[in-house]
Order: sequence, then structure tokens, then C-alpha cells
Amino acid sequence: MRPTVTELWCDRCGESAAAGPHPRCAAARALEPPRYCARCRRRMKVQVLPVGWSAVCVEHGEIRG
Repeated sequence: MRPTVTELWCDRCGESAAAGPHPRCAAARALEPPRYCARCRRRMKVQVLPVGWSAVCVEHGEIRG
């Protein structure tokens, strides 16, 4: 189980999550992997595979979907 982390940044556009809802980002995230780390706003290395995706932040590690 992953520890609860406060997401400060939108993981799709990289803008502040506190600025309000991101409906276009939420709709796109249903089909796409994240592009930015929600914890530090770094651009992540993303790899899309036929069975899913992986996104790697150099600071916070890998997430899969």
C-alpha cells in the first residue's frame, strides 16, 4: 500500500492542483498516463506498452497503470 501523499500539481498539465478542478485533464487521464509528477512537478519519463504504462520520476520513482 502506497503512503498517502498530498498532490500539489496536476499530473497531466503540471499546473497547481490548488488552482481548482482540471476537468479536461481528468478526462484525458482516463485514457493517457500521467506526464508530470504530482509531488514535485518534474516531467516524467513515460513508456506506453500494450499491457499498460509506466511513468518514472527521478525523485519519487515509478508508477504503473
